[in-house]
Amino acid sequence: MTTSPGQRHADPAFATTLAHGLSVLQAFRHGEPALSNRELADRTGLSKATISRLTTTLMQRGLRRYRLGTAVLSLSYPLLASIKVRQLARPLMKRLADAAGGSASLGMHHGLNMVYVETCRGHDAVSFRPDIGALLPLLPSAMGRAWLAQAPAEEAEPLLAALRRQEPAVWRRHAPDWEQARRDYAEHGYCVGQGDWHSDVHAVAVPMRTRVDGQALVFNCGVPVTRLRPGDLRGRIALRLLTLVARVEKLLERQNEA
Repeated sequence: MTTSPGQRHADPAFATTLAHGLSVLQAFRHGEPALSNRELADRTGLSKATISRLTTTLMQRGLRRYRLGTAVLSLSYPLLASIKVRQLARPLMKRLADAAGGSASLGMHHGLNMVYVETCRGHDAVSFRPDIGALLPLLPSAMGRAWLAQAPAEEAEPLLAALRRQEPAVWRRHAPDWEQARRDYAEHGYCVGQGDWHSDVHAVAVPMRTRVDGQALVFNCGVPVTRLRPGDLRGRIALRLLTLVARVEKLLERQNEA
């Protein structure tokens, strides 16, 4: 989290300029590849002068004028390459996506969102196209609820408090869904989303019990509602996803033992 303009961070080791630069990069959203300095200032809360200095520097380091450039993309490669479970899971995810007629994805937590780090689309799933790096919110999504459900109280409670404070409308709408997600996870080991994030897509999500480099990763499977029969999501799709996660954890265990 960045400091407000003119505000000093409590930790003297905190690099405010770096934090402001990251805020600029995080201001870009899916479907909005180009932003003006004014738009960046509005989204980050930074002054126009600060934004101008940052964008000038970032342009010289690979941020094309008002657009993210390939240098920014390269920053994510070391992280993605280090998540070895992606390679182990990919063939299983592709088979699930094909069988479900949707997509299978793997995500990790970031702030009040989840981030896709791997995704496979079924061979004929043309209407639902998640991609690596895409963000989805914690509370409205099956993946986010599954992450919250598995998290220890000391991790989950501050995030839930932040959601109540920063996104009260979202909290009011999805608080009952969150309570249901807690029950589903406790009883079945998965969480569902029935059109809560994308109205035409239903999803089920299962967190890994094994943490990877300290991170709790979550698999999900999203299917266009037109391809689901009654009972499919909690029956056929959820069972397949639970099996996938168990197999991935076993593969990861064998790899670590080798």
